[in-house]
Amino acid sequence: MLKRSILAIALAATPVLADPPVVKNVNMKKVGDSWDFDVTIRHDDTGWDDYADAWRILDGEGKELGMRNLAHPHVNEQPFTRSLSGVKIPEGVTEIGIQARDNVNGWSPEIKRIKLR
Repeated sequence: MLKRSILAIALAATPVLADPPVVKNVNMKKVGDSWDFDVTIRHDDTGWDDYADAWRILDGEGKELGMRNLAHPHVNEQPFTRSLSGVKIPEGVTEIGIQARDNVNGWSPEIKRIKLR
């Protein structure tokens, strides 16, 4: 009985974690030999203790092509859009992925796939 009580107290004291960040929309444009990205993310930021802190661009094999760090929580701005310019995408890459990260759980298991035109 004592073990159950201790477990119940421990679980009650465990913080509720937000769901992983979700990439809602991606706009991209080729400019010369590089790409510009506008990425919209949704995450239940609670403040500095749990917020979406980055997103990245991956090739089809998971190699990182570019990353945008997010410097602060967006508690009252959801969803929010941030940009990254000058991303070099190697010749022959026909699809990229956008993946978001939060400072508690790390990289989201969900990757938004986009075919390049």
